[in-house]
Amino acid sequence: MSRTRGAWNTKGTWIAGVALAAVLALTAYSLLAGGDSGSVAAGAAGKGSPAPSVSGSASPDPQYTRPADWTEPERWTALPRGQRTDERGSQVGFPHTVEGAASMMAVANSTTVEGERSNVDEQLRIYRSYMGPAEQTAENAVKVEVHGRQIDKDLAEQLGVQAGQPLPSGAYLRTHVVGYKVIKKSDDEVSVWLLTRGVTKPGETKKEEGTYARSLAAAQWQGGDWKLTADSTRRALKDIEGQPQPPIVAPGDAAFNEGGWTAIRAAS
Repeated sequence: MSRTRGAWNTKGTWIAGVALAAVLALTAYSLLAGGDSGSVAAGAAGKGSPAPSVSGSASPDPQYTRPADWTEPERWTALPRGQRTDERGSQVGFPHTVEGAASMMAVANSTTVEGERSNVDEQLRIYRSYMGPAEQTAENAVKVEVHGRQIDKDLAEQLGVQAGQPLPSGAYLRTHVVGYKVIKKSDDEVSVWLLTRGVTKPGETKKEEGTYARSLAAAQWQGGDWKLTADSTRRALKDIEGQPQPPIVAPGDAAFNEGGWTAIRAAS
């Protein structure tokens, strides 16, 4: 993949940003942080820009341009896979380790929307597979579906199709986590910053565009697996109060190392 990103104001990159913001906003903040507020961004904040409330939508960095020269990341890891796949197609059963927690949080922030698979489908899958039992309420399920449908509507409009219809042939929206930084860890609770890349391709003959975002995630060991919970998220928000946030940069940027990010290799 080319290390030179297209201009932020291109249609494709804007769509990628919308999709990425939707994932980050839903999987960790709008449900888990509840009514709490804080100075941390709900996803990514552009350099020098104010951070939105934790209950707001995540926003990718519109100004970041990747460097021409590659700087090898100093920290690499191959995060472990889940031991099995659940009925929704999600990896579950992660090791009871810091790396296991980070792996769960990475896959919980990775999605694919294409063909007839919608953002609602992906967000409900993530919600049901990775949220803690206490967070699995009828009210929260409705929140996920309503917000996801609005994002699907916006994406359909940008791609020139009717809301509720499959994306154009060859079109897709994908997010995957490329790096993480541990904030705090214990035997049964881990919090991290995640560095996520979102890409979009509006159609078969269109160019893929992408952007990066930063988000906070926290998990507890519950019922033999790692789960995203409101309590761990609130504690993570307190832990980062007044602390600098790692930069939104691609692996290969010198600032990636300076920010303390660990790059993620293919899972082992």
